[in-house]
Amino acid sequence: MKRTTDFPENSVSSDRGKPSHTSCAHVGFPSPADDYLEGALDLNKLLVNNPPATFFLRIKGDSMNGAGIHTDDLLVVDRSVSPTHNSIVVAMLNGTLTVKRLWQKNGRVALMPDNPEYKPVEVTHNENFEVWGVATSVIHALRKKK
Repeated sequence: MKRTTDFPENSVSSDRGKPSHTSCAHVGFPSPADDYLEGALDLNKLLVNNPPATFFLRIKGDSMNGAGIHTDDLLVVDRSVSPTHNSIVVAMLNGTLTVKRLWQKNGRVALMPDNPEYKPVEVTHNENFEVWGVATSVIHALRKKK
């Protein structure tokens, strides 16, 4: 079955410069929800729950590729979210900023990469360690800029 895509006139935003979102893209069959179209899309409203406590961090490195976090991605980090076991956190460890999965069990703490090429880092009481925030979203391009 061949399907075509229509571009309704209301998909053009009257507020130039702001992206417009009018429907969902389906990977399967059409949805009855298509009858309820949305207006302008505001990524801050979509991705940021607590603006004063949120910051964005550009990622460098591949230790979190298994979590879908890649070099040049933009990580949305919320300082107001309490880190829990298995949260992806931005942490300062001995003066180095890192993004890893927080592992907490039986009074022990470790920072776990999501790439088998990297080893976990156990955090001891002798180290300078602070969680700066919990990652809540990641934004990445599907195509690299030329």
